[in-house]
Amino acid sequence: MNIDLTGLKAVVTGSTAGIGRAIAEGLARAGASVVINGRRAERVARALEEMQQLFPDTPVIGVCADVATAKGVASLIEQVPHADILINNAGTARPKPFCEINDADWLDLFEFNVMSGIRMTRHYLPAMVKRGWGRVVFVSSESGVNVPKEMIDYGMTKTAQLAVSRGVAESVAGTGVTVNSVLPGPTRSESLGQWMQSLADAEGISTEAAEEHFLNSQRPTSLIGRFATTDEVANMVVYLSSVHASATTGAALRVDGGVVRFIA
Repeated sequence: MNIDLTGLKAVVTGSTAGIGRAIAEGLARAGASVVINGRRAERVARALEEMQQLFPDTPVIGVCADVATAKGVASLIEQVPHADILINNAGTARPKPFCEINDADWLDLFEFNVMSGIRMTRHYLPAMVKRGWGRVVFVSSESGVNVPKEMIDYGMTKTAQLAVSRGVAESVAGTGVTVNSVLPGPTRSESLGQWMQSLADAEGISTEAAEEHFLNSQRPTSLIGRFATTDEVANMVVYLSSVHASATTGAALRVDGGVVRFIA
């Protein structure tokens, strides 16, 4: 299968590192012009420089904007009013016992993980429908269907993304625009990597041992027995962004290593 995204513009939120960065690189490798995004100017500048070195013949721009806020989304779409492909990847997790999560924590995480994608989609979707082609992908998580007790608020936001994604797909049925979700499992990304490193440091063990302990204790149903790579997640997103995925919409596609134990 040859995935060719030449002539298409892709916006990837939260793409200076981790899964978002891998997605941005995958889209650029397939020929799309890519907009990378982050909240910190120095990280955006560094990621942009690295991307331009990797893909000197592919247009890549960087936009510093905090898409967790309405103001930040407005700033991004003012600078990039058009997109053929939108990847709603921005988000975070903050492990904390349920009774220690206060109202502000719940609301802040919802703004970041859920409202960012809602606001971005609300802007780009109408033009996609008018053109008769477009791709929207929400990067959710297996935690959306397998809510972890150590970060219930995160699981809630990922479930919400699944509902939004399916609902929006229903709303644009028959238009040539597809809307899907991808559900990564434990992935060796920057954020989860930092968490594993902190656990390793606290226990005096290696990062690899910390990952193994996490899988055995928190995700024992993993069928691959390891963390996924960011590229493995990105490959699914790049496929969904292509013409080859034109019959796939309203779907929640798992790249979770078999963690979730149901057939679907």
